Amino acid sequence: MIRQTFPDGRTARLRPLYVVMHRWVGLSIAAFVVIAGLTGAIISWDREIDEWLNADIMRTQADGPLLDPLVLGARVLASDPRIEISYMPLALEPGHAASFLVRPRPDPATGTPFRLDYDNVFVDPVTGRITGRRDSRAVSFSRRNLMPFLRSIHESLHLPAFLGTDRWGYWITGSVALLWVLDSLVAMCLTWPLPLKKAVQPVRAPAHWLRRWRPSWGVRWRAGGYRLTFDVHRAVGLWVWGVILIIAFTSFSLNLYREVFYPALSLLSQTTPGPYETQVPAPYGTRIQPKIGFAQAVEIARQEARRRGFPFPPAGIYYGGGYRFYNVSFFDPADEAGAQGMGLSNLYIDGDDGSVLGEYRPWHGTAADVFVQLQLPLHSGRILGLTGRILMSFMGLAVALLALTGIMIWNRKRKGRSRKPPVARTARDGYQASPM
Repeated sequence: MIRQTFPDGRTARLRPLYVVMHRWVGLSIAAFVVIAGLTGAIISWDREIDEWLNADIMRTQADGPLLDPLVLGARVLASDPRIEISYMPLALEPGHAASFLVRPRPDPATGTPFRLDYDNVFVDPVTGRITGRRDSRAVSFSRRNLMPFLRSIHESLHLPAFLGTDRWGYWITGSVALLWVLDSLVAMCLTWPLPLKKAVQPVRAPAHWLRRWRPSWGVRWRAGGYRLTFDVHRAVGLWVWGVILIIAFTSFSLNLYREVFYPALSLLSQTTPGPYETQVPAPYGTRIQPKIGFAQAVEIARQEARRRGFPFPPAGIYYGGGYRFYNVSFFDPADEAGAQGMGLSNLYIDGDDGSVLGEYRPWHGTAADVFVQLQLPLHSGRILGLTGRILMSFMGLAVALLALTGIMIWNRKRKGRSRKPPVARTARDGYQASPM
């Protein structure tokens, strides 16, 4: 094999292996990548699109003072004795319905949860009137359920629970993302220039190598057909490679956070574990009932946030029942869309005794803690505000384009190989092309 030394001292010996890896890893994850890219491009604007599609239940017209969120919560509970609240908004906005998440209570007669056809309730913050309900878990492309359905597909493929867990979709998506990271690194290696038959002088090698690499970044628009498809696949992949690597890695870290990412990071660097990392969740299908209510948890969190110097008031509180604590969120209610861009702080309040179990505060903690905090803002692009959201929408389309052009390239080569002359074995040199 002819060897060509690259500027970094590596050789092209592994190139055939890289080609095979890129081909089959890319094909195996192509469908997932297309789905993730297209849904990601849309859900960058999930709140805006959702409000536009469902303005009849998410926008309100009543004028007047805003009711206390706890009062609204009481009216939600009074509307249906079968429900209990899992998420309550605390920062209400005029003109916007308050969005409550609910779950079924256990039926006293059977001990099993009631059957509900909704899990999301919208309430006018001025009048307390319920403007609408929806089931955000439904498989539906209707205007009511489109955005929750697309988000669920993007995060977990909307796979149902089975074998005692609802984590299958996250495990699959996280594993695909890990393969995507590997494939992105291999793809970058494949864009490097092929070895020359005659070695380049050591002094000229780096500059010469870079000049030979430069055409990979361009597209021959007049070439047409296969050449154009190949150029688009290679050039687009190079220009957005760094962002793709960030998206793929953060998809892995977010979906396999508890199973792989956080344990591995804890071995490599000092982390500050919170209750999500230290508590064992309740078995799937069961819930831990708190001994203190929402009102008490909010008041404890408000006082503790004031003592710690949090810049914003409580904006939301969540108790899912899978863990024994309340998650109280603090962010600017006028910029809820930017809360994922390092604008969100959390306090964790024990559901039994009201003690403060820990905090999540952007840019605070060890270097590893800040690295953990960066995962969602980087993945969503919201760390860059509006610019980042636009970038992620563009990247969603670019990722889908790369997957589709990759399939087209493979299909063209597959057809070309099938048209090659048959191969016959000889005793002297093994295989050769048979005459036509």
